[in-house]
Amino acid sequence: MSIASSNTNMRVPAGFRNLLEGLAREVLREQPTNVVAFAAQYFQKLLEQREAGGIDPVAWGAMLED
Repeated sequence: MSIASSNTNMRVPAGFRNLLEGLAREVLREQPTNVVAFAAQYFQKLLEQREAGGIDPVAWGAMLED
């Protein structure tokens, strides 16, 4: 089964690049044996910080990208 390619332009959401760079930096620093579990914990911590009224890393990253 083949799918024809299209000329659709896809954009990365604002702040996403910065969010992934933060994860990559922490993975390189910590060198976890299970990267998927580490990523889940990393994003859970960011979510908890955002819900606690702290900074929103996605909004912050979007501001830095502009």
